[in-house]
Amino acid sequence: MSSQIRRLSTLDANFAEQFRALLAYEEQRDPHVEGAVADIIHAVRKRGDEALLEFTEKFDRVKANSAADLEIGQDELKHAFDTLDPDQKAALKVAAQRVRAFHERQVAESWEFTEADGTRLGQRVTPLDRAGLYVPGGKAAYPSSVLMNAVPAKVAGVKEVIMVVPTPSGVKNQMVLAAAHLAGVDRVFTIGGAQAVAALAYGTQTVPRVDKIVGPGNAYVAEAKRRVFGAVGIDMIAGPSEILVICDGTTNPDWIAMDLFSQAEHDEMAQSILLSPSKEFLDQVQASIKRLMDSMPRATVIATSLKNRGALIQVKDMDEACELSNQIAPEHLELSVQDPDAWVGKLRHAGAIFMGPYSSESLGDYCAGPNHVLPTAGTARFSSPLGVYDFQKRSSIIFASREGASTLGEVAAELAYGEGLPAHARSAEYRVGPKFKKAD
Repeated sequence: MSSQIRRLSTLDANFAEQFRALLAYEEQRDPHVEGAVADIIHAVRKRGDEALLEFTEKFDRVKANSAADLEIGQDELKHAFDTLDPDQKAALKVAAQRVRAFHERQVAESWEFTEADGTRLGQRVTPLDRAGLYVPGGKAAYPSSVLMNAVPAKVAGVKEVIMVVPTPSGVKNQMVLAAAHLAGVDRVFTIGGAQAVAALAYGTQTVPRVDKIVGPGNAYVAEAKRRVFGAVGIDMIAGPSEILVICDGTTNPDWIAMDLFSQAEHDEMAQSILLSPSKEFLDQVQASIKRLMDSMPRATVIATSLKNRGALIQVKDMDEACELSNQIAPEHLELSVQDPDAWVGKLRHAGAIFMGPYSSESLGDYCAGPNHVLPTAGTARFSSPLGVYDFQKRSSIIFASREGASTLGEVAAELAYGEGLPAHARSAEYRVGPKFKKAD
């Protein structure tokens, strides 16, 4: 198996151009996908359960008499958990506990303060009423995604979590169902694709409408989430997975090679980049990549990913590595150095930062505790990991006292007249001091 991966150096005369080309990723929106998704969403909005049943039979080869037959009951979820392989059950429980403990620290509280004249201002924090969780099915099954999406919603206080998961040919993944039970998912429907997103966004006779849809999916799911945004909230439109490793040359090169593999094995468009000031270390990692490649079950995918979008980059020093990292704004950033605390302050943009040689990115994917739903494609410059805050909303609280209404009313009226909005001004003026006296 070929183990080609490009080698770059910031000392190269054309490095800036090569670096831009390496990072270039423009999502290719397939007109066929866009058209198909538009038709599916329209059908579900118009015909509800009837359309769901048709699409589930067509795409997943599952025939049901009613949409109610596509729902998995709590008894079945519990049975999946109770009969799960003991080692898998133990791992799920540890992961769920750690994810819950981490996210409990994110819960925002309502607050309020009172001004001298009795005016009260504040912020009221409330959870969403209902959240929808999309979980991929078919070739891949992701119980970790169930935990990472459902647990924060429950910690936030979401009243009802609705999960959708496709089951091609009727095959259900036991770990996914067990994770749903463990996370406290309220209802589970065996539907997938754009039709499941449409059902969550607009509701059908059986599937309830939600306030926000979270969770990964294929191109059809991503396009459906893009189209329903506005009618419902979404977490993000995720791009290919990414890892950036900054290494001072002291970590075992086999470890770093495998860390690069861990993202490359997702798909051919995933990106794996290593930055190091040591040419000798980059040579060692390249040798490890070549030696370890054939031992990987997904070697073809890894090799294609590394060839197309991977790179080993020699930098002048660690400061330059941090500068390049901030330009990339990676989804996953491994700071694999002897003293990570000395450098983390220089890193401004990353979805998750894994500090030290023992903190492999895979720990974050499954059980460290922080969420593994992270911003991709440079959006870490302005976006954050999924968390409890995604399932809470904030309402401003304004209680004007009689004195406060008089004082603020004069200010508001002046600004409103300046904007040419006299009704706004007079609404405020009615409550200015003398008006109260007349009302009395």
